[in-house]
Order: sequence, then structure tokens, then C-alpha cells
Amino acid sequence: MSRELRDARSLHSGREDRVDGAPSRAWWRDAVGYEVYIRSFADGNYDGVGDLVGLRDRLEHLAWLGVDLVWITPFYPSPMADHGYDVSDYCDVDPAFGTLDDFDSVVLEAHRLGLRVMVDIVPNHTSDQHPWFVDARRHRRSQHRDWYVWRDPGADGGPPNNWVSSFGGPAWTLDAGTGQYYMHLFLPEQPDLNWNERAVAEAFAQIIGFWLDRGVDGFRIDVAHSLVEDQAFPDNPTIGPVAPEMTPRQAFRCFEHLYDLDQPGVTDIYRRWRQLADQHGAVLLGEVYLHEAQRVSRYVEPDALHAAFYFKAMSMPWGAAGVRAMLAAGVESGSGRFAWVQASHDERRSVTRFGGGAEGRERALVLSTLYAGLPGMMFLYQGEELALADGVVPPDRLTDPVGTRNVNPAGSRDGARTPMPWADVDGFGFTAPGVEPWLPFGGRGAADTVSVQRRDPASWLYRYRSLIAARRSLPPTEGTVEWLVDDPDRLVAYRRGGLSVSANVSDEALDLPPLDGTWSVHFATDPACTLRRLPPRSALLALRSP
Repeated sequence: MSRELRDARSLHSGREDRVDGAPSRAWWRDAVGYEVYIRSFADGNYDGVGDLVGLRDRLEHLAWLGVDLVWITPFYPSPMADHGYDVSDYCDVDPAFGTLDDFDSVVLEAHRLGLRVMVDIVPNHTSDQHPWFVDARRHRRSQHRDWYVWRDPGADGGPPNNWVSSFGGPAWTLDAGTGQYYMHLFLPEQPDLNWNERAVAEAFAQIIGFWLDRGVDGFRIDVAHSLVEDQAFPDNPTIGPVAPEMTPRQAFRCFEHLYDLDQPGVTDIYRRWRQLADQHGAVLLGEVYLHEAQRVSRYVEPDALHAAFYFKAMSMPWGAAGVRAMLAAGVESGSGRFAWVQASHDERRSVTRFGGGAEGRERALVLSTLYAGLPGMMFLYQGEELALADGVVPPDRLTDPVGTRNVNPAGSRDGARTPMPWADVDGFGFTAPGVEPWLPFGGRGAADTVSVQRRDPASWLYRYRSLIAARRSLPPTEGTVEWLVDDPDRLVAYRRGGLSVSANVSDEALDLPPLDGTWSVHFATDPACTLRRLPPRSALLALRSP
């Protein structure tokens, strides 16, 4: 590790931040994070694919926006069957994204700007081109055979059980050379690792140490709830029949996943990782894709993950009752360790889900405002600060295997992954003029770009920037969240100490009940918001005077 990287690490090391020599709240507790989908963020070498140099050169935007933490999706060597989530080497950089030196430059520049860096780690599966799996399928006695999950065919000669892949079809593929099936909860090119094999745990301890030594400040753990399976491998109970025209997600929901997901023992893995992370002051953030808050909560027990994403908003119908129930469950079960999120590279953008157009944009900002006053981390997905809806991707330009390998392409995630629009020029500042991007821009216009919105103080970009600044300047709000339900059909409101948060989720103006004492507006999504009245689809943060 270079001297510069050692200096960067020293600036961000330690179990917790310190103020005037005394321990203070851990740096990640209320951090605002930002997801960079590396392929679509910024193209530094003008080949149409986003990369690390492009990211480094655009970090200033994130510092200006006011976020604390940058999460980078996988940049490791990969055959790209799933755009990098099929890893063939955990300790290097794919040439499409740059080099290790380029990664080091990202860390150095981020730390110079006061930003932390989180990298994606994919422990559930590797690429089928990873040397471990190449060796594992040579014969049944190969060194790495038990690093993966193998089973003999079922009684009928088919798969060992009825488990299905999240990406469509069975969760088992027959390896003709050795006569056994290997398990893959995602693509056949993504064989699942066997975490009951001690050597797998030892290998990942070395991988984590490698990136900690390069200065990273944390790890986002892909499908953190899926590393362990019931070792009897029984059939999952069926809920309904699977039809060929279903999307993979619809087919997946035809089963009750009692034996393949969220199994006892998975948090033991993270307890071992926690010891490594704590030595460097780094954070472990799990992608625990379980919508029930109580099930997520066991992943953030005091000695397990530091935090876990809470994804209920991804499937939440818009309305006061649904929004309030989602938030209240997250507050009660999360104990300040849930990361609030409403968009990612795996889902349709929230603006689209919430109705599109002005309606969808206003609703998305309202939800972010409700998040802003709650305990826990808060994340934006790239372009969320611009209030972007899904890009339009023609059928012949789809690249997501969820869309291209199934009868029904409606499950494709490409619409949420179109390139970031930086400037109102050919190539949108993402790449050079005349260069074809890996995905089309999807119908973006001048008003969607960073450059145009940054010149307009009334833009969505400035509203999100103001919201982040308001959150960061809140006084300590430790204590109980008190939910207010004066108008349960239209109003979502809570108090937390001297902070009051009110959101009108309806499509008509709403009079607010009077607040006791003296209060002032700290942030509002709409200039017409007052302490007594909220326009349709608006929200505000208010502070009580001492």
C-alpha cells in the first residue's frame, strides 16, 4: 500500500469518530449514502461504459451534493453475465473499469473531499469462470469441489428439489462432466458458494482484508440473507402454479422460501467479519432483501452487521397508511440500524413506481423528507437527486439477463440503469460525443441533466441538496419517534425530540394541527409549505425553538 493510501486510511480509521478527545456517535450511524452504478455513472475513457476514472472525476458532484458515503457496485474482473455480480477475481479490477491504481485514485480523491468509500462484495456466489469453480467441476475430488453446493439428481433424474432461481428457471444446473447438479440462486453462470466449507470463510477474510488495506470504509454485502441453506434441501412449499409467461419475480413468489433463504447460521458469518471491520472503523451494510422488518432486524444484532437496507418501500403502495406502516415498522425493528432506501439498480426508479411525472417526483421527495428525520443511514441511487424516472430502453437494446433470458421481458432492470445525464450535450457528459453508450440514455432531456439543474436554484437537484444539508444540520434527535395520526388518510407525521416532520401524501391541500410552542420551518419540499398548511404531495421539517 502506498504512503498516500496509508495516510488516507489514517484519516478514516478507528472504531468511532472523536470530538475533543471524547468518543462520539459512530460515523456511519446517520450517514447519507449514494449508490454509484459504475457502468452508468461516468465514462472516463470514452468507450461507452462507466469506469473508475469517470467516477473519480465526478466525485466533486457528490461532495457538493453533501453526501457522506459513496457505494460503488462491483468493478471486479467478470465475464459480465450479470454486469459484474458474477465475479471471477475478488482482488482486482476488470479492465472495462480500469486498474487497481485507478481504484486507489478514487479512494484518495474521495477522502480528500471528505467522502467515505464503500465497495460491493458478493459472497453468495462467484462466476462460473472463477478459478475456484473451474477447478471444482473438474472432478468430484478436486480441491475446490466442496467450495460449492453440489447434489445428486433427484429420483426422476432431474434437479434435487423444486427451488427456483431469482432470475428465472430452476436453481440447479446439471454438470454433465461430474454427474451432479450445482446450485445457483441466480444465473447458471453464478454458482453458489458453500459457506459450510471453512476454506470459503478463510478466503473471504483475506478478500476483506485486501480491500480494507486499500483504504475502503465499508462493504455493501450482496444478497446478505442467502449465504446459508437448509442442509436437508427439502422442497419449498408452493403457493401457486408457475406459468411460462411470468417474470422471474412472479415465479419466485409462487413458493414459500422456507429452506433456501434467511436460514439460521448466516449471521455467524457476519460476526466474524465484524471483528475485521471494527479493527478499521469500517461498516458492514447488508442487502437483506426481506420486506418484513422483524426478519431484517436479526441481521443487525449488536455483534452482527452494523446496518442493513430496509427495502419495504420498494413494494409499498402509495398512501398514508402504507407509508406510515412501513416507516413505523422500520423504526421499531431497526433500532437505528436500518438504512432507508427507495431506489436502486435492481428496481424501477421510485419516481416511476410512484406515478411518474410531477406526481412521482413530488412523492419521491416527500418520502426522502420523511426518511431524513429518522434514525439510521439514508441512501440515494444515482440520478435520484435529479428526480429521474426510468429511462426507456427498446426491446432490442435490453442487456439485463432477467429481461433477455425469459419469455416475459417486463422484469428487466435496464430502465433504472441508463447512463447518468451530466450535461446538455451530445453524449450527455457521460461519454464523448458520437460514442454509443452501453445502454441508451432512455429519452433524457436538458432538464434532466446535472448542468442545467445546477444552474437553477429551484431545481430538484437543489431541493435534494437542501434536504441533505438540513438533515446534516439537525440537532441531536436521540429519543423515541412519536407518530401523530390526526389525519390518517392524508397525513404522515412524527416528532422526535425537538424535530417535527409532516408529510401530506394526498393530492389535495392539507391543514396541519397547531404545534405547541415556537417552531420554525427547517426544510420544505415546496415553497408554499407552512407550519399550518401543506400543498398536495409536500412535506416539511420543523424545529422547536429552545
